[in-house]
Amino acid sequence: MDTLSYKTISANKNTVDKQWVLVDAEGQTLGRMSSIVAKLIRGKYKPSYTPHVDCGDNVIVINADKINLTGNKWNDKTYVRHTGYPGGQRTLSATELFDKDPIRLVEKSVKGMLPKNKLGSALFRNLKVYAGAEHGQEAQKPTAINLNDYL
Repeated sequence: MDTLSYKTISANKNTVDKQWVLVDAEGQTLGRMSSIVAKLIRGKYKPSYTPHVDCGDNVIVINADKINLTGNKWNDKTYVRHTGYPGGQRTLSATELFDKDPIRLVEKSVKGMLPKNKLGSALFRNLKVYAGAEHGQEAQKPTAINLNDYL
């Protein structure tokens, strides 16, 4: 009788190995950086990746105010929201959103790359974004990574 010498291992919240990762956004392109951060939050770089479990890392993004956009995206890219009232559609350009709060620009970019369900909401809570170089997670001892290794 032939038997398999390996088993498919499915991670659950008790067996997941979560780390704290520090990403420096200075000089990075918004979309490229956000896709890597979304994969880190999702856990897609881990061999124990399981699609329906939060098996990703906690990610800290610093220097969000030094992010880059290519081409004319600072003026052409728009963010649309609705107030809920008739005629209540409001738009902001990337420049206006960045001037108002540079953290929201990175958060909206990463959140759009996560699943649109309860798991995506739970994964989004694993993201911390800071405009400057200081962050409040020194106690977790995050490991700094170079985004160019993931491109």
